[in-house]
Amino acid sequence: MEVCLKAVGKYGRLYSHSEAASRERNTGVVGAVDKVRVDKWLWAARFFKTRSLAARAVTGGHVHVNGLRVKAARPVYPGDRLHIRRGEQEFTIIVQALSGKRGPAKVAATLYEETEESIAAREAARCERRLIHAQAARPDRRPDKRERRKIRKFLRKD
Repeated sequence: MEVCLKAVGKYGRLYSHSEAASRERNTGVVGAVDKVRVDKWLWAARFFKTRSLAARAVTGGHVHVNGLRVKAARPVYPGDRLHIRRGEQEFTIIVQALSGKRGPAKVAATLYEETEESIAAREAARCERRLIHAQAARPDRRPDKRERRKIRKFLRKD
């Protein structure tokens, strides 16, 4: 008679040793996972400061996976192409690795690879913003009392 070791699962169900081992999907990497929610991955990859901000961006249509608008619970896999719009910045990245835990920035940078087109587009937008900022007319001095009154009157539309 063969003795089968049992393991208690998350909800109290007993699993045989082989079943429990297959559920773990051990890949040799500590904390490795097969799939991660897109909002959780964006948070772990440090695109957003909190997971709720990441979820809000996904549901708001600012994140596309493989060209499609998705929900926050959609799983992400290595090789997926993500288009992320964060404020004025736009990123197009390819998922390299998965992580459900937020780590240091150096580790987070290894989770994805930004495409060459995305890097070039962000650099062009950055240069354009600098040019616009440099061309903005700046006053030679602060407004005096009379000019401040005119400004307030103009803003109030009296």
